[in-house]
Amino acid sequence: MGMITEKIRTFILETMDEMRKSTWPTRDQLFESTILVIAALILSTVYLAGIDQILFRAVRFLTTF
Repeated sequence: MGMITEKIRTFILETMDEMRKSTWPTRDQLFESTILVIAALILSTVYLAGIDQILFRAVRFLTTF
């Protein structure tokens, strides 16, 4: 049981050490990235909804003679 405990302890310590090495974004960088992601999601949604409507109408036109 002691070997498993030691491995867990080593894992946690190494993880904490790596977390200290990480460069974390500033509040402004995080805000800008979040806005960028939301804008990209909105644009993608509008684009895909438009394509969906075009294809839906094309299929409906072709299948209702």
